Amino acid sequence: MTLTHDAPPSASTAERPPRAKRIRTLVGWLVVAALVIGGAVLMLRVAVSAPAWRDALDPEGAGDTGAMALAEILRDQGVEVNVYRSRTEARAAIDDDTTLVMANPVSLSDDGVNELIEPADRVVFLSAGTHLLALLDMGDSAPGSSEAVTARCDVPEFAKTGSIRPDRLFSPTDGVEGCFGDSDAAAVLVDDEDGVRRSVVDGARLFSNAYLAENGNAALGLALLGQTDKVAWYVPSYDDTDIEAESPETLGSMTPDWLTPAILLLLLAGVAAALWRGRRFGPLVAETLPVTVRASETMHGRARLTAKAADSAHAAEALRDGSRRRLARRLGLAVTATPDEIADAASDRLRIPRGTLQTLLAGPLPADDPSLILFARQLTELETSIDASRTMPDTHTEDPRDR
Repeated sequence: MTLTHDAPPSASTAERPPRAKRIRTLVGWLVVAALVIGGAVLMLRVAVSAPAWRDALDPEGAGDTGAMALAEILRDQGVEVNVYRSRTEARAAIDDDTTLVMANPVSLSDDGVNELIEPADRVVFLSAGTHLLALLDMGDSAPGSSEAVTARCDVPEFAKTGSIRPDRLFSPTDGVEGCFGDSDAAAVLVDDEDGVRRSVVDGARLFSNAYLAENGNAALGLALLGQTDKVAWYVPSYDDTDIEAESPETLGSMTPDWLTPAILLLLLAGVAAALWRGRRFGPLVAETLPVTVRASETMHGRARLTAKAADSAHAAEALRDGSRRRLARRLGLAVTATPDEIADAASDRLRIPRGTLQTLLAGPLPADDPSLILFARQLTELETSIDASRTMPDTHTEDPRDR
């Protein structure tokens, strides 16, 4: 018989499983790190490449409501377009060969608007509200349809514009030229006075990126904004407003500065006093009453007073009131049942003629002690009869006299 022994595992074989486990763990962490880094890079690229949100008719807005397309067309025609978001910088950039362009400056006060447009020889408002039209004294809003219209005015820049479909029409005042419409309602208002031209048009639909290629919209934009070598395009915003809002007076603003510290000091003093005095009171102690008065003693005392006063009617009324309350409860009536209702219910229960008990429960009260004793005995007998009728079976047969 030959004995064989298994050879002991070598050192390399014993170390192989732990090393493979470490390699798998390392590969897993590398995969996780690669996913995290890839996600971060992707998010960064999306954040960098995503267009920033801009307001309507913003020359740097690439969305449907922006006006980047019009700004690029002007640059292709050799016009230098500079975008300003500060009214101070926009005003400083205006010279004799510059057209100032802006949407309705609702974030500026009347003085701020006048100060901004004062040095400009050509000003184009791409949108306007009723207040701005009144400030410029150029007209008012007018009703009208969005049918295609041509210039129909003497402004030479609009001779080759073609037709447009305006979204809003204006009614020009005296001395203001109305184009693309008629004398009552026009899409473009032009005011030439003392060598200064001010134009108003609602360009939200005409000059936005989504509609610039329709009809003669692009030609109209070039005619309005491309007559000078430079365009100073001001973008109004509430970050650049000169309107100072006045906050309404509140209770806090009208309160003196010393009142709040005084109230806090009084509260602290009250808390300190409560803690100081509260520790002197000690725990509550239960005290036994020196005298205990039983209810029966109270009843007997009131009875003796009534007997001493010889007030039989008062005593009878107290007895009848208690009896009526007990009878109402035993007869299943409400607490607010009248004496007549109690008497009728008791008569039905005892099978006696109706009206027999009205005198007892609602009639005149006894005037002397013998009558009081008889009255109390009758009330007791009535209550006893009602109790007995509740436990006895109903063996009553119809009496011919009840018919």
